[in-house]
Amino acid sequence: MHGVSRWFLAASVIFALVGMTLGLRMGLSQSHDQIPTHAHIMLVGWVNFALMGFFYHLFPAAAGSRLAYGHFLIQTLGAVVMSLSLWMIYSGHPAFGPGAGIGASAVLIGMAIFAWVVLRLAWKR
Repeated sequence: MHGVSRWFLAASVIFALVGMTLGLRMGLSQSHDQIPTHAHIMLVGWVNFALMGFFYHLFPAAAGSRLAYGHFLIQTLGAVVMSLSLWMIYSGHPAFGPGAGIGASAVLIGMAIFAWVVLRLAWKR
């Protein structure tokens, strides 16, 4: 595995470790205030990034484009900003709401890019 597929898969494992650590912290403390943050890290970070990494691994022509690297950058920045903002919001700092919105918007843009890459490849003759 190399290129953007390696980056997506490596990031997915990091998100998984962060999300699982947060889940363990909540379980041990019996304080489940960060459930939304945990869920977003696990789904947007771990699951989405892993699926995207495997897709790019299976379709190296798509992975070799500049669009794929732009996708990784936007998706990663969005997921990190959204996750950190959610952490702050659910820690009692609602002023981080705009950060969550900006991060979520970047994640959505990243998903739109991924949809473009996948659908273009799926309908290619």
